[in-house]
Amino acid sequence: MAALKAARRLDPPRLRIIGLAVLMSAVWIGMGFRLFTVQVVHAAEYTQQGIDQRVREEKLQPTRGRILDRNGDPLALSIDGVTLYAVPQELDDPVWVAQQVAILTGANVDRLRSGLADAIADGTGFVYLARQLDPEVAQAVIDADIGGVYSVKEPKRMYPTGQVGAQVVGVADIDGNGLEGLERVYDDVLVGTAGRLLYERGARGGPNIPQGPVEKIPAIPGDDLVTTIDTPLQFAATEACQKAVDTTGAASCWVVAYQPETGEILALTGVPSYDPVARTVVGGGTFSNAVVREQYEPGSTQKLITLAAALETGAVDLDTVIGNVGDKIEINEGACRSDDDDIRGCFGDSEKHETRDMTVQEIFTRSSNVGTIKIASLLPEGAIDLYMQRFGYGRPTGVDFNGEASGQISVDPSCSTCLASAAIGYSVAVTPLQLAAAYGAVANDGVWVEPHLVSDVGGDRVDVESKQVISENTARVLRILLEKVVEEGTGTEAQVSGYTVGGKTGTSSKLLPDGTYADDDNIASFVGMAPIDDPKVVVAVVLDSPDFSLRFGGLAAAPVFSEVMQTALQRMGVTPDAVPG
Repeated sequence: MAALKAARRLDPPRLRIIGLAVLMSAVWIGMGFRLFTVQVVHAAEYTQQGIDQRVREEKLQPTRGRILDRNGDPLALSIDGVTLYAVPQELDDPVWVAQQVAILTGANVDRLRSGLADAIADGTGFVYLARQLDPEVAQAVIDADIGGVYSVKEPKRMYPTGQVGAQVVGVADIDGNGLEGLERVYDDVLVGTAGRLLYERGARGGPNIPQGPVEKIPAIPGDDLVTTIDTPLQFAATEACQKAVDTTGAASCWVVAYQPETGEILALTGVPSYDPVARTVVGGGTFSNAVVREQYEPGSTQKLITLAAALETGAVDLDTVIGNVGDKIEINEGACRSDDDDIRGCFGDSEKHETRDMTVQEIFTRSSNVGTIKIASLLPEGAIDLYMQRFGYGRPTGVDFNGEASGQISVDPSCSTCLASAAIGYSVAVTPLQLAAAYGAVANDGVWVEPHLVSDVGGDRVDVESKQVISENTARVLRILLEKVVEEGTGTEAQVSGYTVGGKTGTSSKLLPDGTYADDDNIASFVGMAPIDDPKVVVAVVLDSPDFSLRFGGLAAAPVFSEVMQTALQRMGVTPDAVPG
């Protein structure tokens, strides 16, 4: 009987109910476990995933600092541009979108199609369509309200002086990173600090949830630079260089104008150059700055250093007579023939003349190689090498510009012809800026001042180094010699109306790869200062490969010097000092 009752209690309907109860209990237990896992064990992880899906972070680009000239006029500045971008997954028809954006902005449609296709294939959630557009151009796309296409403000770098200022200012890339020139040297100052914008996005990706959280950390603009450059003088120097290239057929022309008392570079330019906006070379130019980076054998402009060493050591004075100065001189048994000046050990003057006695002043004024070599032979051993180092040869000047060359000193005591070569500007190499700074020491009563391009960084003045390299009296005597060169010597084309001027011509044959010198390829140069009693400006001019008939520094480079110096003195407000003749 008891067994029968038990069987009734376990009949199929009851078993189904029991089974269903057990199953439901298991389901509820499983759901509870799952809820516990999601809401407790992995709560932080899933919360972060939700935030990542809804919240977008955008980098806010800082406005890059301005680069100004000494007058406060802009050489480089950033203006508001508009960048267009797409969220590929939100585009209904990427090909159509590419066509519309190309039509409205002038962008390359093939590049847009390819970029969108690659982004979709890679699963990229963001792709640029066009960057740093003028606002009115971008507005046409914004007004078209193309789904999946968005816009954001992005600073755009502008260079108002174009290629005239390019060799100083340099260039920054589209992301605002300095690549060349002052843009690169002072990149950490100019760049500023990026900000960020956090917002909760809607279904179409835009910040369109009204009550969604927003966090904005503003970008901090970069600091401004105030340079030493005078833009009108920079323009004038560039035009003078271009005219010289057109007139002489030179491959290039480079000019630097420098204040000897302060070390401030007033102009630094050359042709050919490059366009900093298009980032392309102009007229065969390069992105390199030859005034700072290109070194060459200075030729006769080096004679000022040789005379400085001779005067400082007491080897000569202005009236010292050097005997038997001919148009040729033989060193180390080098054979000299009238039809061949290239034999090792043979040095000669550019013009033939009778052998005679000459004073130091006449030797310098007439730029006699033979006389200068004879003066150098009177110096103590190692004196020329020492004074070249004092004047800054063989090491960078320290100018605030990237890639500066150090020059080269090659006075080997065991080389019997090296002293003679160095005395007249061969077997040594300088940059135009090194030479300008060396002449600046003579202009500044013997004090060499470090040249620089920036005077103020974010409101803080820039400090520069200076050092006494020769005595004040020697500097004064050298200026007398330089004045004679312009008055009656090889540099008469360098004269400046209303001012007394001193300077030195240079003509050097170009060194060939095989170690010999070219017969018909030269570098012509002129370096000088004014007013001569109290020089306020030093200008150096270098022309590469002028026509052989105009190869001399007095013909090719001196006129450029005269034009640039005239503008520089007027721009600096220097009172004329020449007595009308």
